[in-house]
Amino acid sequence: MEIANKNNSENTGKGMVISLHRDRYELLELEISADIPKFNKRYFAVLKPSAYYRSAQALFPTVGDEVIFEKNAAGDSIILETLPRRSCFLRANPTMGLPDQAVAANFDYVLLVMSLNRDFHLGKLTRYLAAAAKAGGTTVLLLSKADLVGREELADYQRRAEELAPSLPVIPVSTLAEIGLEELKALLTPGKKAVFLGSSGVGKSSLINALMGEEVMKTGDIREADSQGRHTTTGRQCFFLPNGAMLMDTPGMRKIMMSREEGELSGVFGKIEQLIAACRFGNCTHRTEPGCAVREAIESGRLDPKQYEEYTSLLTEEKRARGRELHRLKRLERPGKYGKRERRWRADE
Repeated sequence: MEIANKNNSENTGKGMVISLHRDRYELLELEISADIPKFNKRYFAVLKPSAYYRSAQALFPTVGDEVIFEKNAAGDSIILETLPRRSCFLRANPTMGLPDQAVAANFDYVLLVMSLNRDFHLGKLTRYLAAAAKAGGTTVLLLSKADLVGREELADYQRRAEELAPSLPVIPVSTLAEIGLEELKALLTPGKKAVFLGSSGVGKSSLINALMGEEVMKTGDIREADSQGRHTTTGRQCFFLPNGAMLMDTPGMRKIMMSREEGELSGVFGKIEQLIAACRFGNCTHRTEPGCAVREAIESGRLDPKQYEEYTSLLTEEKRARGRELHRLKRLERPGKYGKRERRWRADE
């Protein structure tokens, strides 16, 4: 059935997913104005089985997705189709053999939140940046809890992040000291959408409360021993600022595994890939071959060997993820319990 035909029906509408509750989705019916989307009635909906559970390529909805759905005033509405996405943050599924998880979709900004304690780690930041490179939108690093460090230490954190990704916007923020909030608000103009990503306890909920001007999210303490936080956010949901900008909150992610998408590393390791292209031999292993631009850059101090090690580690992980996805698709084509099992698991994501 074509989308145009669906929209002609009085019982079908276009909506946006604003929260997930296991196999139920909360939708706002979408009405498009000239500049900013407007919303009508709120619905709860489930997926139409024949549209989603019988295809390995089905686009399961996530927060921010626009969908076509069949309205039901007396119970759950039925989601018929997920519309094409203009941006989507994916992460590898921690369950072996299952497809990548869509965390959020159709955003303008990816706001990576790292707190200025033991949560700050360049390896973790590299993984987030690699995943965000293919997501679409503009990535911004928020260094939260900036009130915990002095001016010189804060400048050092910023320098380390900017050395890793020179074009990355970095904003130190603190809800207690009200640092960086106005700069963050300047990004969230009417109609813009932003997704918050980061580990538990880095202050995502506090930032959302500060931007909203009221407590809409619970906040929790962190363990002083390892700076790990409790999961105060248990699902994905949206909040709307008074000016019409939208914030997407996500549960804390302690580890980001590489997805199967190719090219994720180019946005973070462009310098290394340029060096690889400059090697004398196309199949250079960067170990003993003459004319190796990578090894020459490391020996001359122009390339941090730890950064190259991180690149090779993530490249290996990316290749393995693509191999697992090919195996999954081949297995799903076979009839029997494996396809049924995956479809059941996908419904529980």
